[in-house]
Amino acid sequence: MGAGVKVTKTEKCLLGLTALFLCALAGLHLWDMSRASSLPVTVRTERDAAREELAPEPLMVDINTAGAEELAQLPGIGEELAGRIVAHREAHGPFETIEDILEVSGIGEGKFAAFAAYITADGKETT
Repeated sequence: MGAGVKVTKTEKCLLGLTALFLCALAGLHLWDMSRASSLPVTVRTERDAAREELAPEPLMVDINTAGAEELAQLPGIGEELAGRIVAHREAHGPFETIEDILEVSGIGEGKFAAFAAYITADGKETT
């Protein structure tokens, strides 16, 4: 078992060519990856869809007349917060301005900014 393995000249040439081939492949891969990151990406769809079809804009909601279900559709307002808005309106009367909704527990400046464009306080009736 003390005999060493002898590598023939042909085997050395084949190992060298294999190593050269693998290095060339790695180089091509790196070149392709660097080039691909700088190219713009274009996405094609089967058909064009209107923006409203993908993400419809919320309708205007009157905070003085809307029920909890309608208020819950506003961005950032869930069922629980919608119920608090209705309860606040019933306890304190209609909102004079849309900013008055900030008096409701759980509505801060950030949440108000998310839905302010979709509310109005025109109606003075309470539900």
